[in-house]
Amino acid sequence: MKEPQAIPLVDDVDTLTRLKKAFVAGIWATLASISIGFLFKVWLAQWVAKDDLALFNSVIDIVSLSLILMTGFRSSMVVTYSQTHNDHDIINIFRFSLIIVVLITWGLVLPYIKHELHINVGYFEMVGVIFGMGLKIYFTNLIAMYRLYDVSNKVTWIEPTSNVITFVCCYYILHFTALASLFYSVMVSSLIVAHFMYWKRRKQIATKPLTTVQLDPNMRNYVRKSFTASLEAGASILMIYAAVLLTITHFSLDELGDFQVVVRPIFTYMTMLFVFPIYRFVLPELSQSVRKGEHAQIRAIRRWVYRLAVIVSVSFFLVMLIGGKDIVGFIFPAQYKGAEIVLFHFSIFFIFMMLNAYQLAYIKAHGKFTLSLMIRLSGIVTLVVSYYLLALFTANVVAIIVALGFGYVMMFILSTVAEQQILREYRRQGVSVD
Repeated sequence: MKEPQAIPLVDDVDTLTRLKKAFVAGIWATLASISIGFLFKVWLAQWVAKDDLALFNSVIDIVSLSLILMTGFRSSMVVTYSQTHNDHDIINIFRFSLIIVVLITWGLVLPYIKHELHINVGYFEMVGVIFGMGLKIYFTNLIAMYRLYDVSNKVTWIEPTSNVITFVCCYYILHFTALASLFYSVMVSSLIVAHFMYWKRRKQIATKPLTTVQLDPNMRNYVRKSFTASLEAGASILMIYAAVLLTITHFSLDELGDFQVVVRPIFTYMTMLFVFPIYRFVLPELSQSVRKGEHAQIRAIRRWVYRLAVIVSVSFFLVMLIGGKDIVGFIFPAQYKGAEIVLFHFSIFFIFMMLNAYQLAYIKAHGKFTLSLMIRLSGIVTLVVSYYLLALFTANVVAIIVALGFGYVMMFILSTVAEQQILREYRRQGVSVD
């Protein structure tokens, strides 16, 4: 039997055209996912006990954080595969790493949840959630590595849809408790999307056998990049948690509620819609263009991303400037009206989040993962330092979001400098990049 094509995307399709199509489709898929997930949460909040929802979300957050390092492998897999096409060793290194992390999560995190936090969750449900989420991460990373954008976009809305359907079946047909139904719905939906990705990928690309790996210099470099990318994934989460911790430490519960209930969800949704797709779609195409030396394509991608960032950010700013107060008042109860001014300041800095995402993708496409991590860490340091400097002049909670914005500005400045250094190196080599 002839092995399927290793690179499923057709090379004669213009890179920018393919990127635009995948990016726009990703936005629509994400909008569908957000809508389904948000409506499901609103529905659950109407009748499921608040304690049960808090317990469920806490457990899922803990398991997600324990597995988040594996998502950091994604960018290193994308870049290394574009450079070497050695998917056999790349996948097997990732398999062994994921197995170790899942076993650690099973052996350490699960007992911590049950015995240290005293969260009474069924053992089977917990193990099922860990393995289901682990399998989902495994196939998600493979789909990203092979640039199967269509499959990735379908998974974006299939997962929340299957989650809702499974919950309804467990609760209304099998008569499980609401809490058990929630855990089973996460487990089953993760397995459904994992099987869907396996089936779709298997139709185009043969499964690589589970064997030992050859740790040549390229693979050792891949392992180092994966470790660094995992640390960066943790650092990106830490940046948001630093803002939350500063709010908890220095402001009231009322102001914390504004941030957690209003600002953070909108921050998350805007990031999912316009920042994450840059890593999902732009990074793989940049990696391919860098390997092939297609600098005209890179310039075209850069111009398109910058134009998109300006359009999205200016629109977001104008919406918050003109109708922010009305929008917040319409969606949320009156006690959250203080969040409007915080959201307005967030809209000012959103452009730097999008532009910085492109810059970091460009840096990673050249294999400079350590530099990307250092830039990310500089954003966290800038956030903390900026807040304490601003606190000398104001006691307003807006200082938190402004400090967060300064963190992204600093990251953008440093990533721009790094990009220019890469371009100067090309020019010294006589390569035309202008």
